[in-house]
Amino acid sequence: MMTYLDCWVRTATALFAQALAGEPQLVDGLPKPLGAGACGFAATLNGDQVGRFSVLLDAAILDAALVGEGMDQKAGWAEILREVAEAAVGDLLAQTGLKCRVEKFEPIDGESKVTRAFQLRAGDRSWTVLVKDDLHPAEGTKAAASTRPAAATTKSGTFADQEPERDAMSASGPSPGIQLLLDVELEASLRFGCREMPLGSILDLGPGDVVQLDRHVTDPVDLIVGDKIVARGEVVLVNGNFGLRVTEVAAPKKRLESIRCLF
Repeated sequence: MMTYLDCWVRTATALFAQALAGEPQLVDGLPKPLGAGACGFAATLNGDQVGRFSVLLDAAILDAALVGEGMDQKAGWAEILREVAEAAVGDLLAQTGLKCRVEKFEPIDGESKVTRAFQLRAGDRSWTVLVKDDLHPAEGTKAAASTRPAAATTKSGTFADQEPERDAMSASGPSPGIQLLLDVELEASLRFGCREMPLGSILDLGPGDVVQLDRHVTDPVDLIVGDKIVARGEVVLVNGNFGLRVTEVAAPKKRLESIRCLF
């Protein structure tokens, strides 16, 4: 059965090649001491898998400007490794059905032992990356897998507790009008954020310019079908492709508001 470590390796291999300068490749290597100046980060997971997953980086990797020239390399690596940790959670769910979440992500000084060693190679240069996997199944994981998860909530109340309404709709089944539409394909899109800009500012945009959106990087993204937000969730990386791990779903009535006039 695929483990979180397997998912992390798959995700890191794809993301490192896409996001880092020089498109470096992550390959298996031999463990070796990292020496002074090495840095590390640990993700604490909770859910069907619990424990800590740590990644240690060779000190020389911070001098290579892999996350971009002029950037704080340690902060950049922290952000990339956090993305890998969270994307691996999504991959684990897709591959095994195990549900967990990154509850905490923090810098660490080091680890006494490691589980697996890698080399990050770019051209004729390489850097050591060490991983320690301290994850284990949570107590009662099998029972929890058959237990229905609680409904998601938000501070705004837009996506409130919806299980009773969803159960009632499932029990009665969709109406004949809705059944006619079940095979109709709709275009779904993800909205990361938006911003109003003067036309002059838009015309002045060029390669390398950054447009700041109205949403923080940790905020959920919207899944939009037509003109309605039907769900919200977290962006994940699955088999090298971006995906959405749904964390909140709109009430059925709200999802159907835009087409109610048809029936």
